[in-house]
Amino acid sequence: MALRRLFGFSDGELMRSDAKPCSRLMKQTAGLFTVGGGFAFWILCRLHYGPRITVPRSLRWAACGAVSVSSGSALLVRLFSPACEPQNIAAYDNKK
Repeated sequence: MALRRLFGFSDGELMRSDAKPCSRLMKQTAGLFTVGGGFAFWILCRLHYGPRITVPRSLRWAACGAVSVSSGSALLVRLFSPACEPQNIAAYDNKK
């Protein structure tokens, strides 16, 4: 699923064995951007509604921001990270 080969950024070689696997990289990125996305959308809600803000409305905006930003960032990591190329997933992500 990685787009690096399509754009010519990949040489098709395996990454180093001590690098982070794709699944862990995606989890960490999504976790970090969940907090940032929730906070950013909460601020946008406060700016948009001003004094008419209610708690359920601000929580709804924060939840939507957390979900959308974290899933978007995880998708970008999956598409453009060298660790998420098919040969690296096959070599390093299937460890149990």
